Amino acid sequence: MATKAKRAEERAREPAPSTAFTPQPLDLERLRRRRNAAKKSRETENKHTYFIGVAEARYVLRKAFRIVEDQARAFGIDPLAHQALIQIYGSAEMHLQVNQIAARLDIPPAFASTLVRTLVEKGLADRRRDDQDQRVTFVGVTDSGKELLHAIDEKVKFHVDYFAGQLTPSERESALSILMFYVGAKL
Repeated sequence: MATKAKRAEERAREPAPSTAFTPQPLDLERLRRRRNAAKKSRETENKHTYFIGVAEARYVLRKAFRIVEDQARAFGIDPLAHQALIQIYGSAEMHLQVNQIAARLDIPPAFASTLVRTLVEKGLADRRRDDQDQRVTFVGVTDSGKELLHAIDEKVKFHVDYFAGQLTPSERESALSILMFYVGAKL
């Protein structure tokens, strides 16, 4: 009950969310303390502080991913196919091999190959032979695929901004502290 009251009090102090979310600056020292407290809590018998951060991080990630998945479906693309396009377009060279796509999506290569075939058939991706080694095939995103990614992202931005505007600073810091812990980041 005290937690609900504390959240309500924090939200009351924050400006009302608008359709345009303005990120608030992070208190890096407070974020560092939360990360260290979560790390320390994980190593004790009472892991509550750690699991507060885990719960917040999973809530934020799941909500954001759900928004992205729903928007992908609204544009007529399977969420995993959408993620494949993101991985390809978001790679440094803007192309990946099928086995790299499989690794990035954590799926079997045979399934990644089927996913790529579907993207190619829809005109969202293409396959190209490597100039140096003709045995190697890369998958790239077509202009149509890029347009689709941009359109989905535009819709996602609105919904994620609204969601992020609903989070209290404490919820943001708890989620970030665990994400930092998971990737080994230190402030």
